[in-house]
Amino acid sequence: MGRIGMCLAALAVLVSCGARSTEVTSEKLDLGDFTMGHNIVVAPDLQKGPLSRELPKEQWIASMKNAVDARLGRYDGERLVHFGINLSGYMLAQRGVPVLLSTKSALILTVTAWDDRAGAKFNEEPREIIVLESFGSGTLVTSSGFTMTAEEQLENLTFNAAREIERWMHENRACLVDDVPPEELAKCWPSEKDERKRAQLERELRR
Repeated sequence: MGRIGMCLAALAVLVSCGARSTEVTSEKLDLGDFTMGHNIVVAPDLQKGPLSRELPKEQWIASMKNAVDARLGRYDGERLVHFGINLSGYMLAQRGVPVLLSTKSALILTVTAWDDRAGAKFNEEPREIIVLESFGSGTLVTSSGFTMTAEEQLENLTFNAAREIERWMHENRACLVDDVPPEELAKCWPSEKDERKRAQLERELRR
C-alpha cells in the first residue's frame, strides 16, 4: 500500500463534528490584490481508500472546480493567480458498525499557485492539503455513511478543500500585495505540508 493509501486507511477511523452546509456564506478574507485566473483540476492518479464508496474522477474534478470557483471567484483584485490542483486520494465513509467502525470521509490534494504578473510559481513545491468532512451535530460515533449520500460527501469535502485553499491565500497575502520578483516567489511561500494532520495520521499508523 502506498503513502496515499496508508493515509486514507488512517483517516478512515478519525471522527469529528461540524457544519454541514456547502454554501459559501462566510465573509471574504484579506487576500491582498488577489483575483482568480485559471482553475485547473486534474486527478490522473486518484486513489480510493479502503472500504470507501466510489465516485468517478470526473465527478471529483467537476465538484472541486465548482467549489474553488464559488469561493475564490468572489475576489476582484488585480493580481491574477492561476491554480493547478491535483486530487490524489479520497475516502467516502460507508455504513459501518457504530462505535467499532465510525468512519470519516477525507480528501488529499496538492495545489500550485501561479502568479500571472511575474510569470512564475508562488510555491516551488505543490502545497499538500488534507481535509476531513464536517457533518451536522452528530455524536462521536456517527458516520456520514449513515446520513449522507456519496454525492453529499463529495460536495462536503471539496467545499472544505476550497476553504483551505482560501485560508492558504490569506496566510500568504503579503505575496499578493507587493510586486515580488519571479526569483523571490518560491521564498515567499515556503514549501510545507499539513503537518498537524500528517502527525495525527502517523500516530494512527503506529498503533
